[in-house]
Amino acid sequence: MKKIIPVLFILLFSLQACKESEKKQIPESANKEVSDLSIYNLPSKWTNQNGKDIELKSLKGNVLVMVMIYTSCKAACPRLVADMRDIESKLNKKNKQHVKLILVSIDPKTDTPQKLKSFAIANQMNQDPWLFLRSSEENTREFAAVLAVNYKQISPIDFSHSNIISVFNPAGELVFQQEGLGVNNEKTITTINQEAEKLY
Repeated sequence: MKKIIPVLFILLFSLQACKESEKKQIPESANKEVSDLSIYNLPSKWTNQNGKDIELKSLKGNVLVMVMIYTSCKAACPRLVADMRDIESKLNKKNKQHVKLILVSIDPKTDTPQKLKSFAIANQMNQDPWLFLRSSEENTREFAAVLAVNYKQISPIDFSHSNIISVFNPAGELVFQQEGLGVNNEKTITTINQEAEKLY
């Protein structure tokens, strides 16, 4: 009996040590309460290119890089997509696991999940870390206001819109914006890598 007690004590101590190491592996930001500035407070529901409904808060714990486009755009959007691809190509490989590159449609009427899926496949962006989202016109307008993106329909198939790429930290707070097409993205890359590195 005396031999059993120390063995049990060692087992219990080992289990406790395992639990402690598990706790340490969970990033603080994943458990942190979201602030009033977080996009995770938005109750809006979105649909991705696979037809799956999600809420923005399901993305918590990732660095989000977001841009608003529409798939039938022939002018600025292809350039914005190229900018996003360039950002992705320059990210540290380890950090990329903690990043979501998100393209949000400003034309939800035309950009059905099927249309987004076709666009994603055509552009070889139908895998992690890429995500395409659409929602109602009301939710899209609300989200555009958060990103300071202005857009206006100028014909049945055309929109004029801001060209802004936004970076959100893992708590869903806006930390950096890159404005313009084909601009130097060094500061954007640095910001994304810095935010991702906080997760490990």
